[in-house]
Amino acid sequence: MDFSESEPSSASDVLVMNNHSEQQHQIQQQQLEQSNSQQTLITTTKELTMVQDETTTANVSELATVSLNTTTTTTTTTTTTTTSTSNLFNEPIMENLKPEVEFGNVEYKLKLINPTPERIEHLTSQLKWRLGEGMGEAIYELGVEDDGTAVGLPEEDIKASLETLQIMASKLSADLTIIRERNGMKGKVVEVLIRKYASDDFSEIRVHIIGNVDSGKSTLLGVLTRGQLDNGRGSARTNVFRHKHEIESGRTSSITSEILGFNSKGSIVNYNNLHGINPSEICEMSSKIINFVDLAGHESYLKTTLYGMTGCYPDYCMLMIGANNGVIGMTREHLGLALALRVPVFVVVTKIDRCPENVLNDTLNDIKKILKSPGSRKLPVSIKSLDDVVVAARNFISERIAPIFTVSNVTGENLNLLKSFLNLLPAKKDWENLADKPAQLDIDAIYSVVGTGTVVSGTLIKGTICVGDNLLIGPDDSGIFHPTQVKSIQTKRLPVKQVRAGQTASIALKKIKRSQIRKGMVLVHPSAKPTPTREFEAEVVVLFHSTTISPHYEAVIHCCATQQCGRIIQIDKGVIRTGDKAQVRFKFLMRPEFLTVGSRFIFREGRAKGTGIITKLLPFVPEPKEIVHHKVTVAGTGAGTNGSQPKKKPSHHNRNQKKLLHRA
Repeated sequence: MDFSESEPSSASDVLVMNNHSEQQHQIQQQQLEQSNSQQTLITTTKELTMVQDETTTANVSELATVSLNTTTTTTTTTTTTTTSTSNLFNEPIMENLKPEVEFGNVEYKLKLINPTPERIEHLTSQLKWRLGEGMGEAIYELGVEDDGTAVGLPEEDIKASLETLQIMASKLSADLTIIRERNGMKGKVVEVLIRKYASDDFSEIRVHIIGNVDSGKSTLLGVLTRGQLDNGRGSARTNVFRHKHEIESGRTSSITSEILGFNSKGSIVNYNNLHGINPSEICEMSSKIINFVDLAGHESYLKTTLYGMTGCYPDYCMLMIGANNGVIGMTREHLGLALALRVPVFVVVTKIDRCPENVLNDTLNDIKKILKSPGSRKLPVSIKSLDDVVVAARNFISERIAPIFTVSNVTGENLNLLKSFLNLLPAKKDWENLADKPAQLDIDAIYSVVGTGTVVSGTLIKGTICVGDNLLIGPDDSGIFHPTQVKSIQTKRLPVKQVRAGQTASIALKKIKRSQIRKGMVLVHPSAKPTPTREFEAEVVVLFHSTTISPHYEAVIHCCATQQCGRIIQIDKGVIRTGDKAQVRFKFLMRPEFLTVGSRFIFREGRAKGTGIITKLLPFVPEPKEIVHHKVTVAGTGAGTNGSQPKKKPSHHNRNQKKLLHRA
């Protein structure tokens, strides 16, 4: 039986054409159930009409319903199958979205049904633009107008629109995945993720794992990258540790890197093999790579953590907090570092399987209080469903919100939400804007490989480096940049022809020895005309100091891959204290470095810490080395210090004669 809905002007317009009491009784019961289940509907139906003709089989029913939220109107024919609206009223209707913007990777489409070939070409070029804006990813909202009105589509229109979208994606070597479906005013609204197929030009996102010691950082990293849950005694973290003493103590003391790959469908490729796959295979099968950097949580390794935060250029930070321990130790310290470097932070609370509910609630309340404090000014968002994941991932790059996940590495609770969040995590657009500038790679590790020669690794900050490029490396202790040539390039143990801004790579060099290179040097293109600097001016903020900071104060400066002790030469305010802002001039004590205006840095001395932004670089002037002349004089041969010739050292014969005279 086909039903259609219309809006009669009054109840008297309803036709009564059925005299069978049994059918009327059934209809009244159906109306009673409908009124109980749908509280938002005002039903004005008095009677139901059914017309049966022997020659023509047509069923006509007019049901007068008025919705408080929306009004749907459909027409009835003998062959039309209408969509049941009962499912639309079981779930709430979504709110309207913000108007569509020209930039970004989000596109609104009301429907894509039977487009012409010319229209297909226009839509494909539009999709290509959105994929470029999202670094190989785009999100389409089907059933939404350009002003953000969530109209919705029936099932037939949704199916036809998805087929058209699949044709567009296939022309650009991309695939689509339905993220979620929601109710609009007249049907469903479908959110679709479009991602390019696996290739050498994959998207890479760096996520640094920070937090206090024994908060479960390495354990969670082992669970995510290996796909096997922990046994409660640290079995998962043994796959991540690099040194024997780390396995024995259970504490990370070095910078460890692991990758998690997602294919075009959003599935994790690390789990395709029971025995695990190597990083090169993960990169070959992945369209998106999450590069985790596990940092040390103990206070003794704060220098290593600072180097990882400043030298490895994190896109996002994952702050780990143990549910049973709460916010203790270095948690506040690491959160302050991330906020000082302007890195977006999301929180993961672990060990919820061994924590009472009241303790977990206290921990979550403490986290929210810290995130809302004046120093942080974040909006904490608890993630409990897939809809929360999608909303948080889309708005996370704004650095305004701070998602909070509660997971267990033993039971696997809520790990699927964390994986979905990582899959939808957007890539930073800043790297794409820096790809056209002269190449610059900050060196954070140096190797000497047998059969290959000198190899350096680091993060490419600007431009593109290809095999065979002639570059400059430096500065050395004298401020000189030496020429070199790129022999080969590898990224994630996969040989490539070039790397672009935002990627980490290992580069084999020619015409250079390992002894000539140190950490903190840069590999730059000659067109950049690099100049060393030993003094620079910066606008600083003192995060903490027990007393005051005045000129001649010395601290260790962490800027990009550079770590060197520096001295404050001048302060515009004379003396600064905790919380003060000032214009300060620094000078490196040991050697010149390569810095750029606008770079953020951290200076520390014991528990005293501060942050700043470089505003001006002063030219490097080589200082002449002081030569000290030592003058030696001996009595009896003339005065050496009063202008006469220095005396000669007595010979062995003279010394023997003196001994004989002494004995006599």
